[in-house]
Amino acid sequence: MANIFENQQVVAIAGLIALVVVLFVVKRLILVRLEDKARSETSSMSDIYRVLVLSLNAPLNLLIFVIFIAVVNRVVSIFDVNDELLLRVLSIGIDAGLIITLFLFLERFVTYLLRRYQDQSSIVKNTSGIAGGAVRAVFAVLAILIILSTMGISITPIVASLGITSLAVALALQPTLENFFSGIQLVMDKPIRIGDFIELDSGEQGFVEKIGWRSTWVRMLPNNIVIVPNSKLSNSKLINYYYPERELSVPVEVGVHYNSDLEHVEKVCLEVAEDILRHHEYGVDTYTPFVLFHTFDNSSINLTVMLRTREYFNRFFIKSAFIKQLKKRFDEEGIVIPFPITALNLTQEGVQEGAKDGVVQALHVASQPKKE
Repeated sequence: MANIFENQQVVAIAGLIALVVVLFVVKRLILVRLEDKARSETSSMSDIYRVLVLSLNAPLNLLIFVIFIAVVNRVVSIFDVNDELLLRVLSIGIDAGLIITLFLFLERFVTYLLRRYQDQSSIVKNTSGIAGGAVRAVFAVLAILIILSTMGISITPIVASLGITSLAVALALQPTLENFFSGIQLVMDKPIRIGDFIELDSGEQGFVEKIGWRSTWVRMLPNNIVIVPNSKLSNSKLINYYYPERELSVPVEVGVHYNSDLEHVEKVCLEVAEDILRHHEYGVDTYTPFVLFHTFDNSSINLTVMLRTREYFNRFFIKSAFIKQLKKRFDEEGIVIPFPITALNLTQEGVQEGAKDGVVQALHVASQPKKE
């Protein structure tokens, strides 16, 4: 009789192992089938199939474990094991496993769906970080409450006590909640978006990398990250160089000699500017450049040449190309960019002839290097 009982145990264990192997094979077949559907579909359904493949992997593993526990529970009852605690634990484990499997699938499905479509919608792209965290929190709370209910624990007092608990938590986590709601404000008001090039009030410049539930990440040009709390960012003054559009004007300051023909200078500057805007990869060829003379400086007449580039980051390259080509053209046209100098017009000041020679000699002596 004992041998028969042992043989039945061996058969049961072998059957359990075989069941697990079969279930993993079925899981693999399901995922392979979904992957084939994702590759064969050309419509938006292919994205749904890809999301399903990513979402089902972990929940199916957990479901296999739950099925294994359910079969073990059945085998235990067949062998007349009268351990009520074991049977109770197995029953609760089965119910909890099914609930967790369902909510895990829903959470992963929503999360991967947000990631999949974030490049197709600016709203989804900007809210994916905060929405993903909120979805995980909501599903986790719901799963815990349902599991407690299936265990026979009344959740009514728990729900009733959430009001007092939430007040205490809100006071303890006031900075965190402030950052969270500031992040929601940034997403809804949209003063910045992921990918925008901004300048903070502290002077740092960079691209918005991520808007999270607590902080915003800004990638600076040297490829390092500045992490700014959302509450501070929402209350600070910043410049968004990509809003309302990416194109922006690039002013270039130039100085020419007082003897220069300003009409000719303007003509040369416009020709060079138009050529740069037409042929440079970052130039806006539909823009009409212009020149403004604005200052009689100490040694030059200053002017501003206004160019236009596709985005803020490109302004360095187009400004550099313009300066090099303008200097070359000025040399060809004989237009002088003066050094900073100070000229003494003695005749204009009414200095006598004898005094002129004295002033010139004094300046000559002053300009000589001192001997040690």
